[in-house]
Amino acid sequence: MRTGNISGVDAVFSHMDAPGHKKFELLLQGLMGDLYRYAYWKCRDRGQAEELVQETYLRAWKSINSLRDADSAKSWLFTIFRREYARQFERKRLEMQDVEEMTELPDVKISFDTRTESFVLRRALSTLSDDYREPLVLQVLGGFNCGEIAGMLGISASAVMTRLFRARKQLRELLASDEVDTALRGASA
Repeated sequence: MRTGNISGVDAVFSHMDAPGHKKFELLLQGLMGDLYRYAYWKCRDRGQAEELVQETYLRAWKSINSLRDADSAKSWLFTIFRREYARQFERKRLEMQDVEEMTELPDVKISFDTRTESFVLRRALSTLSDDYREPLVLQVLGGFNCGEIAGMLGISASAVMTRLFRARKQLRELLASDEVDTALRGASA
């Protein structure tokens, strides 16, 4: 599944040797959609997600020999992405603008599901701490098992299971609370 401008990865492949290119492409071809969805969830920006996915594929190509088992390609690729995502913030300097000098707020383009249920779910997810939210998203969006998530986050599999259990429990409590009813009534008004 090709998403957005991710086909730019093809341009990267065109400079690579044919046998290595074919192996790499076959190995990672089915993972592009999952990686892009995860990247978009992390970045909340299509362009930034596409750039990070392309950079992830470049880094993966450079270190393809470090991949020992094709079955672990997905977690290997997601780990490379997570490092690249973190690296982005190490080198990025945020531009500051004085609020008093602003004459108007910039337009915000909504490019995600705007249904009320999605809003309520995103809001509930945002209240979870990163320690609980990250493993849950890796499992639900990425399709990773506890062992793979543990390897990516550098924690034990039992810690992942505990965090997943607590995240789901907190989400159930949040979604069953009166706050959801209030949000639903407010969104439908």
